[in-house]
Amino acid sequence: MSGATPHPGNAARFTDAVALVTGAGTGIGAAVCRRLVAEGARVVLSGRREGPLRKVAEPLGDRALVVAGDAAVKQDMRRVIDSAVEAYGRLDVVVAGAGGHRPGAAADTDDDAWRYSMNANLDSAFVTLREALPHLMAGGGNAVVVSSIAGLFAGPGVVGYVTTKHALIGLVRSVARDYGHRGVRVNAVCPGWVRTPMADEQMEHLGARYGIDREDAYRLVTKDVPLRRPAEPEEIAGLVAFLASPEASVMTGAVVVADCGATCVDLPTLAFAE
Repeated sequence: MSGATPHPGNAARFTDAVALVTGAGTGIGAAVCRRLVAEGARVVLSGRREGPLRKVAEPLGDRALVVAGDAAVKQDMRRVIDSAVEAYGRLDVVVAGAGGHRPGAAADTDDDAWRYSMNANLDSAFVTLREALPHLMAGGGNAVVVSSIAGLFAGPGVVGYVTTKHALIGLVRSVARDYGHRGVRVNAVCPGWVRTPMADEQMEHLGARYGIDREDAYRLVTKDVPLRRPAEPEEIAGLVAFLASPEASVMTGAVVVADCGATCVDLPTLAFAE
C-alpha cells in the first residue's frame, strides 16, 4: 500500500475562505492548495518560481491566484499579501510551507550554506507570519507551519535543516502565545518521510550509495517505521486542512506529528525486532 486514497474534502469547510500557501509549487504545498480549493477556499499560491506555481494553479481555475515571491523577503511577502487582499478582500489562512535543504554537519557547513537554511526554512516562515498577522487578527484567522520530525530529532549531517526545523516549533509556540488573545491560532505539522520531489532526490542519492532504485530506497528508509511506508503529500494536506479548519478551533501552539509512526520507535530496542 503506497498511501491512503485522498479524501475528496468537505466543500463547506472553507467556503469563501482565502488562504495563502507558500512553497506552493511542489510537494506538500501543491497538495495543500488542491485540498483547500476542493473544500471551497480561494487560494493564493506563492513561491520563488512562477512556472511550477502556474502548473499547480491551472486545474484549480478561478479559485487560484499565482503571485510569485520569496517568502523570506519582506517586500515580496507584502506584495503577495496585498495581492491576495486586493483580489479576494481578506486573508483567513496562511500555510507556511516554503523550505529547503542543504546537507552538511556543523564542521562542513560554511556561512553560505548556514544562511541558506536559515533563510529557506526559518526566515521564510517568520516573515510570512509577521506580514500576515494584521489580516489574521482582523478576521480571526489561523496559520499552519510545516516543520518536520527533524524539528524534534536530529538526522545525520543536516545541521542547518535540523536547527531551523526545531526553531520553527519555537516560532509557532511564540506566535500562538502572543496572539491567541487576538483570535489567531497557529499550529505546526511535523511530517516524516513524504513522497515529494525533494525526498525523491534524496532517495536517488541514497539509492546510488547502495546500488538500489528509488522505490527500494524509500523501503530502506521506512523499514523500521511502523507503517512501513512514506506519507503521500495528500495525506499531509488533509492534516493541514483539518488544523486550518473550524474543527480545530481549540488547537493552537500544537505540534502535530505525521510520520507513519517513526517517532514512536524506541531506537535502542531495534536489535530486538523480528
